[in-house]
Parts: sequence; structure tokens; C-alpha cells
Amino acid sequence: METAYPTMRTCAFTGHRPEKLPWGDNENDPGCMALKRRILSVLRELYARGIRHFISGMARGSDFYFCELVLKLRDLYPDIFVEAAVPFREQSHSWSVKDRSLYDYLISRCDKVTVVQEEYTKGCMQKRNKYMIDRSSVLLAVLSDSEGGTKHTVDYAIRQGIEVYIFDPRSDVYVNIPMRFDLL
Repeated sequence: METAYPTMRTCAFTGHRPEKLPWGDNENDPGCMALKRRILSVLRELYARGIRHFISGMARGSDFYFCELVLKLRDLYPDIFVEAAVPFREQSHSWSVKDRSLYDYLISRCDKVTVVQEEYTKGCMQKRNKYMIDRSSVLLAVLSDSEGGTKHTVDYAIRQGIEVYIFDPRSDVYVNIPMRFDLL
């Protein structure tokens, strides 16, 4: 399946769900607001570098933040293309009404929705993550621990040689791991 922009102009997102974030669901927490400001700053930098296609895995928590921020940026720069990469069709069906409502709203504003597979299987989240990385040159990740799906996605992105920005939700800094040109 082709993307709207070439891989070199595409950025994917991954990150923790609320259960792994220091503030949980409280997006008014100063730490959450600071994280969003750091992410928005990097999104602006990426836009200035020519990134126009942004892919979100549409999980609760960090993925929602990313999607909301890039949609806000698209209000300023209409050439931004936002893609939702949904691991399986009924991803949001077991979520709370509040989370499903936000998910539905974000999906409705995306330019493209890619359903990676129809039904849930044990490996569908990893398949979605691989889909996003294989189509991107940059990955933004909210990551605070060394295990789980987000860590596996970051590791895969690094092995693929793409540029990775890691935002630790417990601090005010982020780490940039540049693209490895020796793999091209």
C-alpha cells in the first residue's frame, strides 16, 4: 500500500498508554503539558525539514497526544497528511465511552485510515508498528521503560536505521538518535 508521501517525508508515532504515564489520564498535569510542548516543538522542526506525512497507531494515551498535535499543526499547514494506522478494526470497542469518543473524533479528522488487519490476533499490534516504521524515516516515541511494545517499536526503528526521538515522560528532555545512513 502506498503512502501519500515518500518514506523520507514520513514520521510515525509510538508511546505509552495512560497506565504507564506518570499522570495517568490527567492531561492537565504540568508534566503532560510540558511533554506536549516538547513534541509540538519537534513536529514543527520536522515540518521545516520537509516531513509532511504523519502516522499514528491510534492507541490511548501518547498516540492520541501525537495525533491531536499534528492535527493542530495541519490547521496551520494544510499540506500535512495525517494517517491513522489501526491494528484491527475493533481496536476501540472495549475502551471507555470517553476514549472511544476521542478515538472516533481523531479518526474522522485523519486523511487516511489504514486497518492493518480485520480481527485481533496476538501479534496485530506489532504488525501495526512494523507497518508504520517500514513507511517512515522518523519515529517519535514516548518511552520511559525498557520493555513492552513501545520499546520493541523503538528497537525495530533503530535496527531499520531511521531517526528516532525519544521523549521520557518523567523528564523535560528528549533524545535524538540520528538516521543511520550506512544502512541506506
